[in-house]
This record gives sequence, structure tokens and C-alpha cells, in this order.
Amino acid sequence: MQTARAPRSVSTHHPSSENSVRLVAVASFIGTTIEWYDFFLYGTAAALVFNRLFFPTFDPLMGTLAAFGTYAVGFFARPVGGIVIGHYGDRIGRKSMLVLTLVIMGVATFLIGLLPTYEQAGPWAAVGLVLLRIAQGFGVGGEWGGAVLMAVEHAPPGKRGYYGSWPQVGVPAGLVLSTAVFAVFARLPEAQFLSWGWRVPFLLSALLVVVGLLIRVRILETPAFTRVKEESREARQPIVEVLANYPKQVLLAMGARFAENGAFYIYSVFVLTYATQQVKMSQQIVLNGMLIGASLELLAIPFFGALSDRLGRRPVYLFGAVMTALWAYPLFWLLDTGSPPLVWLALIVAFVFSHAAMYGPQAAFLSELFGTRVRYSGASLGAQLAAVLAGGTSPFIATLLLANYGTSALVLYIIAMALITIVAVILASETHKDHID
Repeated sequence: MQTARAPRSVSTHHPSSENSVRLVAVASFIGTTIEWYDFFLYGTAAALVFNRLFFPTFDPLMGTLAAFGTYAVGFFARPVGGIVIGHYGDRIGRKSMLVLTLVIMGVATFLIGLLPTYEQAGPWAAVGLVLLRIAQGFGVGGEWGGAVLMAVEHAPPGKRGYYGSWPQVGVPAGLVLSTAVFAVFARLPEAQFLSWGWRVPFLLSALLVVVGLLIRVRILETPAFTRVKEESREARQPIVEVLANYPKQVLLAMGARFAENGAFYIYSVFVLTYATQQVKMSQQIVLNGMLIGASLELLAIPFFGALSDRLGRRPVYLFGAVMTALWAYPLFWLLDTGSPPLVWLALIVAFVFSHAAMYGPQAAFLSELFGTRVRYSGASLGAQLAAVLAGGTSPFIATLLLANYGTSALVLYIIAMALITIVAVILASETHKDHID
């Protein structure tokens, strides 16, 4: 059965000037950086701190599994956030939802910094951790779609890949910022770090949210959605329309994200556990490697986004998926050496040539699969369902595989996710020359 494609328009007129598009791109980048700073702090803390403070009655491996379990909970909330926030983003507008999600994320992250530990509140400490992680997941689930649509729908034809990549740059930027801040306080004497040092990065979120709000309230609604509003063409039930008219596109969006999302959380979260517990390396060496890799990815994402404007979304995306599969074994082989330069090389290649090649064109690619009336809901649903199945569970699954089957199982797991993405991208239509209404 034929499924609906995003309507094409013969017009190439776009009311946004190049300067205003740049302003939107920068604003999207800064806002997304702040939101992902909040989200990634939890991952770093889950790998290094939460197992000891919130699950101290478990042995180290089981405590890590429990901590990664609470980490995964946030991902299960992301589709809910994508559906709810996406609904109002398609009904009311992209801008107002971005302000709301930033507040949700900021408040939840700040409150994590105030939580009592197991020693102070017993099992209720873990309950509070889970509830706030759910709030984080809900917020970031609704944020991604709005941030990328602000950039993509403002962008002129032929540059959607490049401008759409800017909110994506906020992800490694958030990782760099959160890892750098956490690394500073991780240098404290262990007793001080476990007592109060780990809390400070979470509490600093309040200042960053204020900055983000001041920037986001100044940007304008997208021209594409403004036209929908002016013509009274808003979808009454966006998610219902997505499921009725775009089921294939939702599945393809999910598949396209499998390798990108699942492997990324192996690189950015599980590697910390693997290197410190399996290889017995200093956590600082691994954090430094993540900082280097994510910093270089800041440049690689817009490069691959712009490249997708010239070559197409599919060939660039496929390059990243194939690299993910090919690099799965060398990644762990280099980590097992325990040599800092080789560990850093492993992470640099993973972030720059595997993840960035998929993440750069992804915003435009997924957005172009859906019409403006339901684009927020459609892109968010496909992206966030994959985040549950691939991203949120990958550190947990990787830990289980390592405990029961060893490193070879980890390699096969990453390759399997890459194959899912390769098939999905091959089945998808090329969209870089399509006009969006």
C-alpha cells in the first residue's frame, strides 16, 4: 500500500533571511546544548556515582546495572514527551514548546542535585531519582523535534542539511560541557566528591536554563508552520494523522536512528563502565578521550550536514552506519590496550566518522519524511521510539552482554544495530531535493 509522502511545493520562496536563519541556528544550538548538558550529566553520574550512592547494597556490577536501569527509564518517557509535546507543537507552534521543554529539563536536573542518597532516605532516594529521570526523558523527548524543526523549517532550499545540523551539534556540545564540568569535580578527594562534588554540575543547570530561556524567547516561529496557521490547516489529531498516513516513514525513521542512537550511548556512557571496571583504567583518561572525540564532532556534524545537501542524505548516512559496523571490533580492541592515546583514537573515530556522519544529516532527513501539519509529531515519534529501543537500553544491554558473554557479544550487538540502520536507509527515499510546504 502506498503511504503518504510529505507534500512537495514548486515554490522555492522562503521568507527567512540568511541572517535570521543563522540566528535561529545559533539559538537552537545553544538551547539544545543546555538541554543535553542536563541529560548527559545523568549518564556520566550513572556510570561513576549513582551505583555507589543510590544502590550501595548491590555488588559493583549489579549496582551499575541498577543505575543504568534508572538511566533507561528516561528513554521510555521520551516517546511520551514526543507525542504530547509534538501534538501541541503541531497545533500551537514550535517555539512555545521549546520554552516549555527547557524549563522541564532544567527543573528536573536541578532537583537531582538536591536528592538525598540511599544513606539518607533508603529506597526512597532511588524512587526520587527515577521520577526525575522520567521528567528529563519527557522534556528531551519533546525538545528534539522542535529544535530541529526550528532550524530546518527556517532554512533556505539546498541548505536544510547544514542548518538542520546545528541543533544536532548541541548534543556533542552538551556532552563536552557535562563531561568537562563533571571531570573538574571528579578531581576532588573521593569523600568530598561523593559527599557534595557530584551535585554541583546538576545545580549549575539552573544558571544555564536562564541563559537558554533568554535566547529562545527571542526567536520567531517558523515560516512553514506560520503558513499552516494562517491557512487554518492545523491537524486536529496530529499523531492519529501520522499513524494513518505515514506509518512507513515512522518505521524508517526508527530504523535510521538505531545505529546512531544505540552506538552513541555505548561511546558516551557504557565505555566509562567498560574502561574503569573491565580494563581498570583511570576514569579521567576515558573522560578526556570523550572530551576530545566529542569536541571534534562539533566540527564534523555541520560538515556532514552540509555534505548531505550536495550528495544526498542517504549516502552520507550510510557511510556512518557502515563505519559503525566496521569500527565495532577495533573500538574495544583499542580500549583493551589501556593505552591513553589508543583509547582516545578509538573514541575519536567512533564520534567523528561513525556517529557524526549519521547525526549531521539526520535532522533534515527525518523532518523531510513528513508534511508540515504533522512534522513535529511524526519526526518526534520515529526518533523517540528508536531512542527507547536502541539508545536508552544500550548501556544496560551492553553491561549484561559483557557480564555473560564477553566483549565479542558487544561487537555483534553494535553490528546488529548498524545493519538495522543500513536496511532502513536503503529503503528510504532520497529527500534532499524535496521542497517542504
